[in-house]
Amino acid sequence: MKSLVVVGPTASGKSSVALEVARRRRVAGQPTEIVSCDSMAVYRGMDIGTATPSPAVRSEVPHHLVDVVDPSEEYSVSAFTEQVRSVLDDLRERGVHAVLVGGTGLYVRAVTDGLVPPPRYPEVAEQLEAEPDTSVLLARLERLDPLAASRIPAGNRRRVVRALEVTIGSGRPFSSAGPGLDVYPPTPFVQVGLDVPRDVLAARIRARYDAQLEQGFVDEVRSLAATGPSRTAREALGYRELLGYLRGESTLDEAVATAVVRTRRFAVRQERWFRRDPRITWFAATEFDPATLAARIDTHWSAASTADDRGTFDGRDGDHRRAEGRDPT
Repeated sequence: MKSLVVVGPTASGKSSVALEVARRRRVAGQPTEIVSCDSMAVYRGMDIGTATPSPAVRSEVPHHLVDVVDPSEEYSVSAFTEQVRSVLDDLRERGVHAVLVGGTGLYVRAVTDGLVPPPRYPEVAEQLEAEPDTSVLLARLERLDPLAASRIPAGNRRRVVRALEVTIGSGRPFSSAGPGLDVYPPTPFVQVGLDVPRDVLAARIRARYDAQLEQGFVDEVRSLAATGPSRTAREALGYRELLGYLRGESTLDEAVATAVVRTRRFAVRQERWFRRDPRITWFAATEFDPATLAARIDTHWSAASTADDRGTFDGRDGDHRRAEGRDPT
């Protein structure tokens, strides 16, 4: 039985749908657990802002790769790749079905295509981060690896630094790490996406922030600030803006408004990322409640697995290609 992957932009309802699919399978006597592919859900103490499933839900259906590191720690696709392989190995050995869910595109591709990210070079990265002008770094990358530079959206400092880190650290152009993420080979996973109109998604994003504020989002961010969040943790949607509010850089209303705009733009980038993958089957996610939609996806999952069952990703076999790190998430 192939594993199922549920993707989509933030606030599309993918976590609720994945949970309902897992419930259906478990009721039918088929052990099923959920594996998160979210780069921010890994952090402990950031549950409100990342919409992490509640303890009650996680006791009902086991979730993996949620709350696994402290916010003070850096987390990367390399760490995720190692951990997710171990989780999927364990599920396979126990005869448990896996439903993977998340919106971090590179994390999803690390699983579905067995991508192996280039190694880290911390000392090089630290030296690069000391340069405050991103245009200076980009000009350097254009000299060393013009192909990699041409693939990076304007202003994306994180990806410029990463490309330079690998190019300088390895002595090889970052773009030579592999064929890139524009290649979509056969994969031993059934992938589905949730399709939500952008105006509906925008309303959901605003409503979710309102609900999170009522749940204590500001207090959660205040606690996070006291612990000293890592670079990756403090960039999480909503957290960066509320951290600015707590530093007195804006009013709460201004911080939330900025977070909503940033999140809407992020959702558009997520959708574009996943839309490029022709292996994903899309389901309208506005007219059906999660249980009804889960039933349709479950039927598709069974049919796709029966039609072309090539086994499950085991973290060792298959085409493990180098990832160029072009994920916008």
